[in-house]
Amino acid sequence: MIVVATADFEVYHEVVADLRERGATFTTIEPDDPLPSKTAVVLTGAEHAESFGDTDAPTIVVDPDDSRQAVDQALATIRGEHGRTVVGVDPGRQPGIAVLAGETVVAAFQVPLGDAVDVVLEEVRGDDAVDPVVRIGDGSRLEGAKLINELEDVRVEMVDETGTTPYLGTGARGMGDVLAAVNIARLEGEAIDTREIEPTPGELQVIKDRSRERSETNRAIDETLARRVASGELTVEEALAVHRNDVDGSDGGDGRDGGNGGNGGDGGDAN
Repeated sequence: MIVVATADFEVYHEVVADLRERGATFTTIEPDDPLPSKTAVVLTGAEHAESFGDTDAPTIVVDPDDSRQAVDQALATIRGEHGRTVVGVDPGRQPGIAVLAGETVVAAFQVPLGDAVDVVLEEVRGDDAVDPVVRIGDGSRLEGAKLINELEDVRVEMVDETGTTPYLGTGARGMGDVLAAVNIARLEGEAIDTREIEPTPGELQVIKDRSRERSETNRAIDETLARRVASGELTVEEALAVHRNDVDGSDGGDGRDGGNGGNGGDGGDAN
């Protein structure tokens, strides 16, 4: 059983909320109370950590600003899950991300592509991460390559994601990418450091179409910018900004070099 023993309201509130969200069985006591006989792990604040130093149950000190990490450790302890930390990623514009400790899913996310690397690094660099590995599906080639190339100093494996997306029944809409990430995490892949992708004409057209959808003036970026987006050098928004500056600059040049000077010359002839 997980025991929460703290007089710190902030620690108590954050930990209890996280445990309830996970559906975990726990009890709460005052720091001076004796531990229940079935105590498996104690969650407490820094000010009470020494109070439980002589107990058989492991004590986890909770940082109120990051209670989830402490809860993850507690759940891993009572489940006996001290296996490898594996982060599975189903790549795409909104990647699904699943974090496993051994065979247990301890966290799941779905975030914009631009935020995915930060989320993954936070999980694999945590104090409780054990021999971490990141497994990325081989679909969505451009997005997957961007993630692989930006995940430095981390073991990354590329996984054949065929068949990893499950059938979604009623009420499960939106869960497919996360569930696929769980399945990807459970498949061994080939270690990879970088992935260079030559975008196909179809992939470049998709990027151009996406830029037109996001453009306030219904303009699409050109192929050169689309290739920079495909390589991960620019986001679509950044490419649109470059394109807008290029177009505005050329328009201004045309105005200065064009008919104004010629009209002035015509006026002189008339005089």
